[in-house]
Amino acid sequence: MAALPHRYPMLLVDRVAELVLDERITAIKAVSINEPFFAGHFPGRPIMPGVLIVEALAQAAGVLAVESLGLAGSGKLVYFMAIDGAKFRTPVEPGCLLELKVSFVQKRSSVCKFAGQAVVGGKLAAEANFTAMIADPPKD
Repeated sequence: MAALPHRYPMLLVDRVAELVLDERITAIKAVSINEPFFAGHFPGRPIMPGVLIVEALAQAAGVLAVESLGLAGSGKLVYFMAIDGAKFRTPVEPGCLLELKVSFVQKRSSVCKFAGQAVVGGKLAAEANFTAMIADPPKD
């Protein structure tokens, strides 16, 4: 929580399992039936929306970027700029531990590119490449 500005219900990273600065991160999201989106997606067949899986990957990337660039505690925000090649392979259901594996593809001071994979039980559930911008928070 110290590395991300997100809070419930939009905080989708529960913990960091591994962080190799300037390289990669593995974070975990414990997917619970109590997630607010399961009430409507889908009744009788709860599946985590793909856009939220990609958001979880982006949040893990945000932790990687902020920590690698030495920006923890600076108030800087990480904004999505582009998502490429998103593919969804296996439904993510309540009770799953979603492993969020993200690595740098390109790192600059204000724009970074990442490759991400969401894995459940050793099986690839989703993957995407994405670009994010590091920026100052909006002024009050």
